[in-house]
Amino acid sequence: MRRARLVGVDRIRVPSRPHPPWPGIEHRVSRRRLFIRHTPGTTPEAEPAVFVHGLGGSAQNWTDLADALSDYLAADAIDLPGFGHSAPARRRVTIPSLAQDVAAWIVESGRGPVHLAGHSLGGAVSVYLAATRPHLVRTLTLVSPAMPFGNPRRSHQSRFLPMLMVPQMARIADRALRSRTPQQVVDDIFLGTWADPTRIHPQRRREAIAEARRRLAVPWHSSAYIRTYRGLMASFFQSFVPGTHSLWRLARQIEAPTLVVWGKQDRVIDVRQAPGTGAAIPDSRLLILNRVGHVAMMEQPWAVARAMVAMLDEAHQGEAHQGDGPRTREAEADLDSTV
Repeated sequence: MRRARLVGVDRIRVPSRPHPPWPGIEHRVSRRRLFIRHTPGTTPEAEPAVFVHGLGGSAQNWTDLADALSDYLAADAIDLPGFGHSAPARRRVTIPSLAQDVAAWIVESGRGPVHLAGHSLGGAVSVYLAATRPHLVRTLTLVSPAMPFGNPRRSHQSRFLPMLMVPQMARIADRALRSRTPQQVVDDIFLGTWADPTRIHPQRRREAIAEARRRLAVPWHSSAYIRTYRGLMASFFQSFVPGTHSLWRLARQIEAPTLVVWGKQDRVIDVRQAPGTGAAIPDSRLLILNRVGHVAMMEQPWAVARAMVAMLDEAHQGEAHQGDGPRTREAEADLDSTV
């Protein structure tokens, strides 16, 4: 593991105002339907990428990062089953099943190998996919990935674990959610995931409220969240038992150049997970952003983009262990997120 590098800010796109969510379309993928948002590349050299959101998120979470990288990547952001505009899975939700859905899109779209990025739950899915289907992944970016940990103090969400055992929990959660306004739901999410919610652009807040309003209207919102949360927790428990599906064991098998990004003020998955995650992956770079919480790709998309472009440069140059291009500089481990 080594420190991530950053290209100059002139290497990425920094818009004067936020881009609206990228348009998407529902696709039939391996006998299911998935909603995919596509960010077109702005140059002929733009390479295929796939972005995977976290628990409770959606493809919209990648809007700003996809925009910042569009000179280099033509990104497909997937709504996982039961989130965004995708209908829920009929089978039991597991990390392997979600990885299979993402792999199916990469294969059936004919765009692989891709630059794969995953956040939180999507990070765990991406670790599984990169380790088990290495021919589909050219580089890997993990933003606060949900790698298993045993200490409940590593996440403020651990207090919700006992609730997963409550019968009819989905109905109870659904009634509780429907007693709240979309604005209240969004504000709670921002408070729990952003280091400084006052930095959220008003346009992004309006878009988040509109998405929350739509989610609250679908009948499967709570059940999909709880089923997926249970699947994620199952991967945690499994990782402490020897076996091929241990995410920590799989991380050690990843061949792709990997960027690990974490917010120093992450309250969902403690930043103390970052060094261990980076150390587990053979060819990894670590970037820790100060004054950033759980959603670095939304809070500081330009810093994340600069680190990703530096890794792309290394991949293109075939210098995964050097990457000292003339336009890069080392990122500090506690990078001030105003950079």
